[in-house]
Amino acid sequence: MSDKKTIVVFGATGAQGGGLVKAILEDSDGGFFPRAVTRNGNSDKAMALKDLGAQLVEADLDDYDSLTKALEGAYGAYCVTNFWEHFSAEKEMQQAESLAKACKATGVKHVVWSTLEDTREFVPLDDNRMPTLQGKWKVPHFDGKGASDHFFADNGVPTTYILTSFYWDNFVHFGSGPQKGADGKYAITFPLDDKPMSGIAAEDIGRCAYGIFKGGEQWIGKRVGIAGEHISAGDMAAQMSKALGVDVAYNNVTPEVYRGFGFPGADDLGNMFQFYRDFADYFTGFRDISVAKSLNPKLQDFSQWLAANSSKIPLG
Repeated sequence: MSDKKTIVVFGATGAQGGGLVKAILEDSDGGFFPRAVTRNGNSDKAMALKDLGAQLVEADLDDYDSLTKALEGAYGAYCVTNFWEHFSAEKEMQQAESLAKACKATGVKHVVWSTLEDTREFVPLDDNRMPTLQGKWKVPHFDGKGASDHFFADNGVPTTYILTSFYWDNFVHFGSGPQKGADGKYAITFPLDDKPMSGIAAEDIGRCAYGIFKGGEQWIGKRVGIAGEHISAGDMAAQMSKALGVDVAYNNVTPEVYRGFGFPGADDLGNMFQFYRDFADYFTGFRDISVAKSLNPKLQDFSQWLAANSSKIPLG
């Protein structure tokens, strides 16, 4: 361990960070060692990472001093925020600024910042094609991250900006899986028409990030979009039908209908899917599968992810 470069992984017990910790540990000759950051070092997920061989450190994104302590002596840092814990883009921006300042203060040599587009650059606030949310956002969980990119640049932090895609794991954990309708038939519901959507296995995000750390300085200052496949919802439904052994249809709705579903964040996600649909050429074009594959040779397409995970998808 002493001769290896330490990478501090924020959000280590989450989907992205956990994937990175495991990718580092799987590569025993890779020259890196993970310091997994968690708010609760005694949680089951934290202890599982410790059992795999990671160093655990407790820190909180809302406590700047804990961030600098976690980063002390580190070569690199994976910085990620979680909008869905609090539903506040403003809070995400505060956390991102703290992360950037802490990385600068501790002299971290390479940061990978998990970000997304600020969709207001595509759909201005006064553009009524998409409703403005909370008075200042179009897609809050995108916009807060995108609006935070400058914190890393302004502080002179050597940063790679990694832009992710829809997690296929949402079919397992986030309620996006097949739901049974009043007619007894199963369907997945999205407001995408027939447009392709960029998707990725959550664990592959961490593996791609590890590829960036291994690549070193050549990636600093770059914006890297990643995906495992660009695939339509109709094609996903067809593949699910075979994998799950039940007929799964694609229920195409309008963004307005999706925003009105009423669950927490439905308006945000309705706008997000509208962004995917209306700017599909940009969104899928920016997320270069060949680049993701070069960073992560184990990159999975949807069929590969489904083969490994179909048994975990609940049938609602």
